[in-house]
Amino acid sequence: MAENTNLEPVKEEVEMTEGAERTRPRRVFVPRASIYEAGDEITIMVDMPGVKAENIDITMEKNELKINGMVSFDAPEGYSLVYREYSIGDYERSFVLPRDIDREQVNATVKDGVLKLTLVRAEAYKSRKINVQLAG
Repeated sequence: MAENTNLEPVKEEVEMTEGAERTRPRRVFVPRASIYEAGDEITIMVDMPGVKAENIDITMEKNELKINGMVSFDAPEGYSLVYREYSIGDYERSFVLPRDIDREQVNATVKDGVLKLTLVRAEAYKSRKINVQLAG
């Protein structure tokens, strides 16, 4: 996939899966994400502008991580919206996780419209050095 060098926000609308129904009549977008790995940690950074921490729902079932974010853009008190360039819509994204992720050590934070998920490999799957001894 070519990297977007244009500084304008890019949003890709989600297609409804068969049998799925929306409980909110809103557009839904796939948020852009970056995945980093360092040692036994995987970090996923997801762009979700306009989503507050209390409006993010993250679930893990089997080896699938699902992220849903509800956007609420309200005009400041005493003001009414005159013009908007940014499309309003919620976010949905899912990732297939490796089996070695410790489901009890997943941390999520959100700051400045970016969701940061930190996943840690389970102790049983971490690499370890095995010492070889001279047989006697």
